[in-house]
Amino acid sequence: MTSTALAESAPASNPLVNTGVFAVFVVFTLYVVYRAGHRGKKTTSDYYAADSVFTGRQNGIALSGDFLSAASFLGIAGAIAVHGYDGFLYSIGFLVAWLVDLLLIAELLRNTGRFTMGDVLSFRMKQRPVRAASATSTLVISFFYMLAQMAGAGGLVALLLDVHSRLGQSLVIGVVGLVMVVYVLVGGMKGTTWVQIIKASILLVAATLITVFLLGKFGFDFSNLLTAATDRSPMGTDLLEPGGSYGANGTTRLDFVSLALALVLGVASLPHVLMRFYTVPNSREARRSVVWATTCMFVFYLCTLVIGFGAAALVGTDEIKAAPGGENSAAPLLALHIGGTLLLGIISAVAFATILAVVAGLTITASASFAHDVYANIFKRGKAEPADEVRVARLTALVVGVMAILGGILANGQNIAFLVALALAVAASANMSTILYSLFWKRFNTTGTLWSIYGGLAACVVLVFFSPVVSGEADSIFKSVDFSWFPLKNPGLVSIPFSFLCGFFGTVFGRKEESTKHAEMEVRSLTGIGS
Repeated sequence: MTSTALAESAPASNPLVNTGVFAVFVVFTLYVVYRAGHRGKKTTSDYYAADSVFTGRQNGIALSGDFLSAASFLGIAGAIAVHGYDGFLYSIGFLVAWLVDLLLIAELLRNTGRFTMGDVLSFRMKQRPVRAASATSTLVISFFYMLAQMAGAGGLVALLLDVHSRLGQSLVIGVVGLVMVVYVLVGGMKGTTWVQIIKASILLVAATLITVFLLGKFGFDFSNLLTAATDRSPMGTDLLEPGGSYGANGTTRLDFVSLALALVLGVASLPHVLMRFYTVPNSREARRSVVWATTCMFVFYLCTLVIGFGAAALVGTDEIKAAPGGENSAAPLLALHIGGTLLLGIISAVAFATILAVVAGLTITASASFAHDVYANIFKRGKAEPADEVRVARLTALVVGVMAILGGILANGQNIAFLVALALAVAASANMSTILYSLFWKRFNTTGTLWSIYGGLAACVVLVFFSPVVSGEADSIFKSVDFSWFPLKNPGLVSIPFSFLCGFFGTVFGRKEESTKHAEMEVRSLTGIGS
């Protein structure tokens, strides 16, 4: 059977059916959020960490739901469909990154902190400047990560409702932002966690069913699927070879190394992932969370490999690039080809739930960081009333929602997996060195903390702004002007080591601080005593 015979024309999308499926899902999840949010006590512990009532299995599935974002479902599937082997490198990087989380971060962080990353970083440092730096880092990282999710929402619903105008897609992004804010305001961490559990379960089931169907269509022979994909792709057999996107050119090879570094180190530095470790009662459940999350994502990324090459075989690169959302439309278009309008509506609803759940997790993390670290511990010096702190967190969620909407409109059309890689580079640059130094280096001090956070954050943001991502190329944000001078699209190769150097020299040149707090932190992180 040839690829041409398999690539019959897809039925037309029906916006009414698609909208109906999507609306049912949103109403159902809003009901779950409402029920979960109104069961808990109105305390900071309930709003930020769901009173630590979730088991390792529940939290692990929620973690996978929090991390399996639009980048995983839409961006990676599209990258594999268009770029082949090189697109799958995102999956490998995301998966390996969880080993860093499991071996170095999860247990120690759970034992040391309370609600936010700022609790850990400020444990043995001067509270006010370190908490301010941590909150700044969290807000910037959350904003970068939200750009990817909101851009994915614009492209997805544009395909779903057949909206091609820039204004129409901007309105769609606005609706996504509003629904996401409602999730956070009504449900807090407990409601958001249940949405992520539901979304992860549905996403895994949907991806598995599509994978089984695709393999069955090609006689359960993956080689037949790959042959059909290469026959239809403009890249031909190069679709299966490494280097299609990162070829002989030295700059692009460095870009690949930079991307890989950002993927592997960035996940363990994401504030919304780190915050999930506080929703379990102890460090043992935190470890179980990572194991469950890694297992779920291993299954999912194997499915995206089949889905990506299946889209290349049945949909084709030209149709994918021409659709609203570009590469990000590969998975929904594949659903339209193999199951018609109803399956498109279901898959789009699942993808939309993915976006809502991830952005809700980001929003609650950003709002918690500002309310807990800045308002309660800097402005109120640790004497804020719990009700006032929760109110500030909810007001912050509104502001973050507006920023996410505006940023998503600017980033609309970019590949989501690529945008997430930028967010991971920012996270690794600002947080990874600081977390590791705080946990493992006895001499590390407040000056080193501030230098590593601000130095890595500033270096990464500046390099991104002056890179080909923002200007100078056809797919950049500002296409008509060129002010780029940094050659790499992902700055991780420069900004991450720079952050470690900043932390080292800041500690060496800074004032020496007492080491008793480090001993206390070491005992607490290893044993959980006092957590």
